[in-house]
Amino acid sequence: MNAYNETLEYLYKQLPMFTKLGADAYKTDLHNTVALLNLLDNPQHHFKTIHVAGTNGKGSSSHMLAAIFQQAGYKTGLYTSPHLLDFRERIRINGQPVTEEFVVSFTNQLRPHIEAISPSFFEMTVAMAFRYFAQEQVDIAIIEVGLGGRLDSTNVIMPELALITNISYDHKNILGNTLSEIATEKAGIIKANIPVVISETQSEIQEIFLQKAAALQAPIHFADQEWMVDGSVIANTHMELTLLDTRQQQMHQIRLDLNGQYQEKNVMGVLSSVKILQQQGWKITPAHITAALSHVKKITGLRGRWEVVSQHPLTVMDVGHNEAGIREVMQQLGHVNYRHLHIVTGFVKDKEVETVLTLFPPTATYYFCKAQIPRALDEVTLTEMAAGKGLQGRAYATVQAALMAARQHAQPDDMILVCGSFFIVAEAI
Repeated sequence: MNAYNETLEYLYKQLPMFTKLGADAYKTDLHNTVALLNLLDNPQHHFKTIHVAGTNGKGSSSHMLAAIFQQAGYKTGLYTSPHLLDFRERIRINGQPVTEEFVVSFTNQLRPHIEAISPSFFEMTVAMAFRYFAQEQVDIAIIEVGLGGRLDSTNVIMPELALITNISYDHKNILGNTLSEIATEKAGIIKANIPVVISETQSEIQEIFLQKAAALQAPIHFADQEWMVDGSVIANTHMELTLLDTRQQQMHQIRLDLNGQYQEKNVMGVLSSVKILQQQGWKITPAHITAALSHVKKITGLRGRWEVVSQHPLTVMDVGHNEAGIREVMQQLGHVNYRHLHIVTGFVKDKEVETVLTLFPPTATYYFCKAQIPRALDEVTLTEMAAGKGLQGRAYATVQAALMAARQHAQPDDMILVCGSFFIVAEAI
C-alpha cells in the first residue's frame, strides 16, 4: 500500500465520517475547525471565496461558477463534497484534483494534533482545502457548504458573495423538521454587507432570508425575479435555454451541458451571482459565461448529474437523493422516450425514504440495492417498503449486482436510471 492509500485509510478510520455515521459525526459548533485553521495560520484569509449553500443544486451551481471563473482566466479553487470515486475530487484547482503528495504531507503535519482536537473527517478536509488553496495562491475558490450553513465547517470564510440555491427537506434530524428551521440554518452563511443571491423564491421562507439580510445590511437578490426562462429544449446530453434578463429586457441564449430541467433554477442563481461579481470588478465577459456553461463537465470534472453513461439501453446516473431531488429527476424522465424503465436505487437510513418512494413511477421495474457503507438502508427492507407503495422489484446485495441485472433485462430501446444516493451512483460508476 502506498503512502496516499495509507493516509486515506488513516483518515477514514480515525476521523468520524458523516457519510458513514450520519448525525453522530456532525459537530454542532465551529470550535474544531477554528482550532485546526489557527494551527495553519488561518489560510482561509489568504484567498477570495464564494460560498454556496442549499438543499439541492449547490454542487451543480458551484461547478458552474468554477467553470466561468476558469474560462475567464482566473486560477480557481473548488471545494465540494462528497466525492464519487476519489477523495481528491473534493479539492480541485482549475479542474485538477489536489495532489496525492499534498494529502499525505498535510495529514502528517496535523497528525500530532488530531488526538487533542478530535476533528471530524469533514473538518479535516475543509482545513486541507483551505491550506491547499492558500499555498497554490488561487485567485478565488468556490466553497460548497457540506451540510446546513450556520454551523458548517466552511462557515469561517468572508466571501465575495453568498449563493443559496433552494430549500427542501433533508437531514431533518440535524437541521430541523420545518422548511423555516432548515432555511434559518442555510441563512447562517449570510454575512454583514456581503451580497447574497437566492436562486429560487419560495414564498413560505422568503421572509427569513429578507430579515437576515436586512439585519446584516447584506444586499439580497432573488434570481428567479431577475431572470425568466422564455424557452428550453432538453436533449440527452445538454439543454438549450432562452433566458430573459427582466431588469434590462435582454434575451440570452445559453447552452448547458448539465441537462436536467432542474438546472434552470441553478443557472439563474449563477447568472445573478456573476452579474454582481462583474460589478465588483471581476473581469468576466458574456463570451466567458456561454463558453463555460456549455462545457461545465469538461472544465471542472463534474459527474453524476443526469449523466448519460451509455446508449441502447439509455443509461443515466443522477445523485438525486432527497424528496426535492428525486422529484426533479422524475420530472426529467418526462422528457425522455423509452419503451420500458428500469430503476436501480438504494438509500441511506436517515432519509425520508417513505416519502421519496411515493414519487417513483409504479410502472417501472426496480432493482433495490445497498451501497457498501454503514448508513445504507438494507436492500430487503427497502424492497418491502417499496412494495407497500406499489413498486415491484427484487433486492440485490450490491449496486453492481443490481446494475448487472438491469442491463441483462433491459431491451435496447429501454432506459436504466440509477439514483437514490451519491454512494449508489459512485459504486455504479
